[in-house]
Amino acid sequence: MQRESDWCEHCAFRMRCCRASLLLCLTLLLHSGEAKVLTEAQSGPLYRVLGAPLSISCTVSGLASDNTQKEFEFRVTKPTQPTFEINIISTSDESFGYAIYNQRVASKEITLKHVSPNSVLFEIQSLQKGDEGDFECAVINTESAYDGTYNAKTIVKVIDNSLSVSSPVSTPLSYNEGDALTLTCQASSNTIQHTHLSLAWHLHKDGEDDARPIISLDRDFTLSPGPTFEGRYRAGLITLDKMGEATYRLHMARLELSDQGRIYCRAQEWIQDPDRSWYTITQKDAEETTLHVKAREVVPDTSSLVVRISTQQTTLQEGQELSLSCNVDAHNLEKRFLSVAWLRGSVELARIGPAGILSVGPEYSGREKGGELRATRIRDTDYRLRLQPVRTEDQGEYFCRAWLQDRGQDGAFTAGEAQTSSPQLVSISASESGLSVEMQHNVSVDEDDRLKLTCKVDGVKGQLSVTWERQSTSTTLFENIISLSQEGVMEIEGEFASRRVRAARPATDTFTLELDEVTPSDSGIYQCSVSEWKTNSKTHSQSKTSTVTVSPIESSVKLISRNTLVTVGENVKLMCRVQGPRVPTTLSWSLQHEDSTTDNILTLKWNGDISWSGDQHVYQLEVENKAMEVTHSLLINGASPREAGKYQCQASAFIQNAHKKPRPSNPVAVMVQYPVSKLSLTSSPTLTRNINSDIEIKCSVISEPFASSRYAVTWQHQQRGENKTIVSSDREALITFGTQVEPSDRQRISMRRSKGPSFELTIRQAQISDGGLYTCEVVEWLQEPRGNWYELPPESKITELNLIEPANDLQLEGKEQQLIAGEGDEVELKCNILSGAFSPSVFYKVAWIYTGHNSSMTNVPLVELDHMGLLRYPESGALRELQGRLRLARPTQSSFYLRIQTAHEGDSGTFQCQVEQYQLDREGHWQQKASETAGPISLTVNVAEKNLSIVKDELELNVSRSKDFTIPCHITDQSSGESEFQVTWFWQKEPGIQKRPIFVAYRNATLQDMLGTGHQLRFGHPVPNQFSLTVSKSAPENSGLYFCEVEKWLPSLSHGWRKVAVETSGYLTVNVFTEGEGAFEPQCKSGTWIGILVPLVICSLLVISLLVLKICRTNASGGKNSGESLWAEAHPLNTKPSAED
Repeated sequence: MQRESDWCEHCAFRMRCCRASLLLCLTLLLHSGEAKVLTEAQSGPLYRVLGAPLSISCTVSGLASDNTQKEFEFRVTKPTQPTFEINIISTSDESFGYAIYNQRVASKEITLKHVSPNSVLFEIQSLQKGDEGDFECAVINTESAYDGTYNAKTIVKVIDNSLSVSSPVSTPLSYNEGDALTLTCQASSNTIQHTHLSLAWHLHKDGEDDARPIISLDRDFTLSPGPTFEGRYRAGLITLDKMGEATYRLHMARLELSDQGRIYCRAQEWIQDPDRSWYTITQKDAEETTLHVKAREVVPDTSSLVVRISTQQTTLQEGQELSLSCNVDAHNLEKRFLSVAWLRGSVELARIGPAGILSVGPEYSGREKGGELRATRIRDTDYRLRLQPVRTEDQGEYFCRAWLQDRGQDGAFTAGEAQTSSPQLVSISASESGLSVEMQHNVSVDEDDRLKLTCKVDGVKGQLSVTWERQSTSTTLFENIISLSQEGVMEIEGEFASRRVRAARPATDTFTLELDEVTPSDSGIYQCSVSEWKTNSKTHSQSKTSTVTVSPIESSVKLISRNTLVTVGENVKLMCRVQGPRVPTTLSWSLQHEDSTTDNILTLKWNGDISWSGDQHVYQLEVENKAMEVTHSLLINGASPREAGKYQCQASAFIQNAHKKPRPSNPVAVMVQYPVSKLSLTSSPTLTRNINSDIEIKCSVISEPFASSRYAVTWQHQQRGENKTIVSSDREALITFGTQVEPSDRQRISMRRSKGPSFELTIRQAQISDGGLYTCEVVEWLQEPRGNWYELPPESKITELNLIEPANDLQLEGKEQQLIAGEGDEVELKCNILSGAFSPSVFYKVAWIYTGHNSSMTNVPLVELDHMGLLRYPESGALRELQGRLRLARPTQSSFYLRIQTAHEGDSGTFQCQVEQYQLDREGHWQQKASETAGPISLTVNVAEKNLSIVKDELELNVSRSKDFTIPCHITDQSSGESEFQVTWFWQKEPGIQKRPIFVAYRNATLQDMLGTGHQLRFGHPVPNQFSLTVSKSAPENSGLYFCEVEKWLPSLSHGWRKVAVETSGYLTVNVFTEGEGAFEPQCKSGTWIGILVPLVICSLLVISLLVLKICRTNASGGKNSGESLWAEAHPLNTKPSAED
């Protein structure tokens, strides 16, 4: 042990020296000079459109001969083969390119030209899809050495051309001189990359080669008029507006004769390259629209009128706007009275009288009230009628009719002769999309309040998505705020990601934007862009804008509310902010109803006293004091229609014992609406049942009910076009039958409500006349907070009931079955109906027939269950014991099971199931409809299996003298819960010697000690399958081999108890030693060798490491001391490193 310790200390010392040596590392001095040659190409990636040109510039600098023309080469690497370079073109070698590009290079479609001696321009006139890849520009080095970079790469992506430009007007337009012209152009792109669009309107006059630009909107939303139209633009007579996401509108207020020609719009798509420059990747022109401008007619005399009618578009789509301009010319018209009317055929739409009062014809009065029809006088000579949205029935010939009016002494007007214009034909076709968007034009909000914008949509046919954008006062660009996809996914954009902003769709026709804690910098133009989708494809888009003004906080009294449009039962919180000096103030709240009556709610006096005029159960008051503001909040608990109206707070400062002039706040209108019905029903669309059966039709509410929901239900029956009410139940569940229901039918018809709620209509003993359509109409009633009930729109579901005669196609499972069971098992015999009628009016009688194996019993009935449910055991003396163990069950409507409990060997035989079908006729008599016998089931009952398995592991046990040891005997598999065991333990001195029984545990729990040693042997039986024998106070003579033998006994129902199996366990070798003997010496020696081998392995590894290190140092020092030994005895280790090391 001492020598081992010295060796370990020696190894530790060597390890410390090794660590010191490993800290010394070689330092390589790398010298690199700055490169001279630099080749640069245009930065990528460059996104270019399929079919568009591509140009890449390439420049080299740092070569010695700066004025000598350099030679360049261009290659490309395709994404499909990133490791394969394809030669395209070279300035020095015409045969440089591969065959794939030779033809395009020869036809000058691909060129490489010198711009200067040190730069070239690579161009492709028309990009193909296969041109996408990494383009490499390489300069040919003619110098003797390389010093820098001689190539540069540019990534080029070829994208599809998704720019779409269209104009809804393609038919020729005819206008009079001085009329107003409005044209729209749709321009959009689906390019995935971030691009900008610019749009310009052009006029191409006859005889001129080039078109004249009228006005353009560039990619940065800057308007620029054309040279010949600049004066009219400065005068405000020509405008270009972007309406929504993709609509551009040109408006020319007064047409001139020089405006005649072909007008079209041109869109250009721009992309910003990595060098920050903008590049036009594609442009498209819309179809031209021919414009004719007619000169004004000269009025012949003072009493004559010249009446002209014109329209911007003669062909419209349903939903668009029809604008009819009426121009009247007469001498001194500004000093005369005039009446103007618009007619479609002989029907008068509207008329503007001499006093400027508008009257509408009876057929269009409803549309005028709905805001669809508007007529105005623009100037003394010009009148305009607008109709939007137009309908297909609005098409036809339109006229303008005008007549002078003379005013008499009594103020009455006398009409002169009427003049009618020539007809104007207008065609209207059905629209593909009726999508429209409405939004409030101007919204004002105070600083730090919540901005809420509402966007109403109409004409929806598909799924909708919305994008909210803002154009601040300092820029012309719109920036995204938040978007809500058609799947309901919300995404916040840019700087608004850190703001409290929300987009919602509270109703199918409503989108809202909420922005909390607004500041004056949030002022600007907000745009709501709604897109219609079908199968993940955008079909139409519409947008509206609203000007938002955020007012900075000043000393004032302001009334605000974050929810002015509420649903019945919701709470409303009105906040009256009083800002200014902190002085005693009296504040009062008032409510102006729709009928203009005003109620005082409460007054909070300057000294804290409150006087109530309103219902204290409805209103609550909260006061919050801040440094520069006092907020008085009026809370309306559970608003109802009676709380709707305009609320106003009024503050009056109490100074020097007197109230100053009250300062009223702005009124805030609180609108209380009934909730939108969420009622949704479900029912079976079709039911097919047998006649004479009981029919149950269920109609269930699957939507989430309101807290106070109650339901009124009406069941209607429609047959042969006749619809009648069968039964109804009001919200109090009072049931009444329809007047057309016969008294005899009322006995068969009933209705009940169940959990869900579900409404079940039951028709008993259904007849053919009961077939038809059944409508379940449900009306949801809700209760206002004040106790009044109101109903929501009804919902209904239709179920078609088909009644048929039941088919007599009784069929049982006919194949023969073989069953084998153990004696004592429970046997289940199955009889299944494969087909047959299962209506409530059909009943079955079942009988089981038995035939014994090798006996005289043949086709003996065992048990019967008749169609009335009566169970009967036919008399049979030989089978009485078997009948006592039978159990008949019907787990399903089509299954009849016979269970044999505790099967005996004598139960073996053949069993058959016989089924008869019965049905009640209309007189109440039972009629047998069918009879069928199932296939035979052969049952064989065998005695129990003789499975027995015990643990047979061979074990060895070393025990000290006087210690106890246990001989286990574990049973692992016995296959039967009724078995009993007899266990005998044996002992052998050594193998080959006769075994000797030492202990027996009989199956009847009797124990026998075969050695007669008294209490030295202890029997254990902790769990049913585990036995053990413990030898106490062992002695050396107890050493030897031990094992157990297990006998398995099973009860036989026919023969009583019998032994069925015997198994023997593995041997347990027991060695009993006295104290101090060398029984454990092998373990001690093993531990000693482990203690020696571990340090020896570690030290060997250290020696190998030292040898490798020494070899490295010897090679580094040129072989010095190569013959010296590494052992410490020859060269003792120094405690400090030498100078040489």
